[in-house]
Amino acid sequence: MPRTAAAPTPSPSLSSPIPRIADRDRRRTSASAVLRSVLEHGPVARSTIARLTGLSPASVTDHCARLTGLGLIRESAVPRQAKGGVGRPHVPVDLDDSRFVVGAVHVAVPYTTVALLDLRGRVVAERELRHSGAIEPYDVLARAADGLAALLDGAPGCRPLGVGFAAGGWVDRDSGTVVAHPLLGWREVPVREVLGARTGLPVHVDGHARALVNAERLFGRARGSGSVLHLFVGNVVDAAFATNDEVHHGPRSQAGAIAHLPVPGGTETCDCGRVGCLQVELSERTLCRRAREAGVVDGVNPMHVVRAAAGGDPVAVRLLTERARMTGRAVGLLLDVLNPETVVVTELGVLSREDCLDALREGVGSERAAAVVPSSFPDSVLAMAGGSVALDVLYRDPLAASPEAI
Repeated sequence: MPRTAAAPTPSPSLSSPIPRIADRDRRRTSASAVLRSVLEHGPVARSTIARLTGLSPASVTDHCARLTGLGLIRESAVPRQAKGGVGRPHVPVDLDDSRFVVGAVHVAVPYTTVALLDLRGRVVAERELRHSGAIEPYDVLARAADGLAALLDGAPGCRPLGVGFAAGGWVDRDSGTVVAHPLLGWREVPVREVLGARTGLPVHVDGHARALVNAERLFGRARGSGSVLHLFVGNVVDAAFATNDEVHHGPRSQAGAIAHLPVPGGTETCDCGRVGCLQVELSERTLCRRAREAGVVDGVNPMHVVRAAAGGDPVAVRLLTERARMTGRAVGLLLDVLNPETVVVTELGVLSREDCLDALREGVGSERAAAVVPSSFPDSVLAMAGGSVALDVLYRDPLAASPEAI
């Protein structure tokens, strides 16, 4: 039988959405790679960016022109002479951190932190708004929006690109909702919707442990690390894990809920009925209660325990180092499961005292202690948590999060 020629495979038309989507994703990824290279290495020559990213020189030039037009990068004032002193000098590019800021909101149990951060993750302005009485979510968010407006009024010339919101508990990034925060008494709070309506800006929402992984990845000690675990120990205790720059969220962003992980040596009874759950053992509420029972402090501010230890109170020192050691045991359990390259710990004593850092690493075990480091942002960790939610969005897709898109 004669063979019938196969019908030619139709090529996608120019109006097909598939190539447009592919091209858009490619542009987004390339622009992100260029901006990240400028953040990490600037002032940096375009030729160096091409080498670092694997992009063609023409593509790098095109992206640099677009990012410069958006005000995100600028040419450095001092050109660099070409190798050997021959030819036109290279004009390196650097991050333009003079124009834009992001707003930051972090809601903790005792207070809300509002701040402005520049594109390098540096805190430009910060304020604490103490809670009083019931922590009613819409009142808290309204005060946060007013606090951000006041900070912006005090920073003329700074244009906001968006707002990042972070909190403990169960925070759903995709819907922009605090699903459940038992210590605040919040359930299904539409943070993105409320803050967006109050500020008129794009609002990005995430849990604070995941937010701080992104902060460490962009601006801190974990930059370049293949995998990162972050453990946040405050009134809320939770964790986040990232591999290859991607933070694991899980269905409806439930990943990182470790409150009921059993800690070896625990003695506190949890609301769940068990003894030694991570949250109740390490909570700042537990630390303050133990300090009150020992006569160290008479209030609920954990910083007073730190100050007592700094003043030489041996009981305060013991309470802080024991808490840090137990935190190290919890880190050891998480290391057994996830085996990350780097572990970052945000915990009051560890951020304040060398003996607490030593106790933390002792709890982890000497063979793995070198992988464990304290937060890179001891003086601004809550501001960084909120701000890095928005900054991560910018650095992942600068063309969509740029001033042109707002």
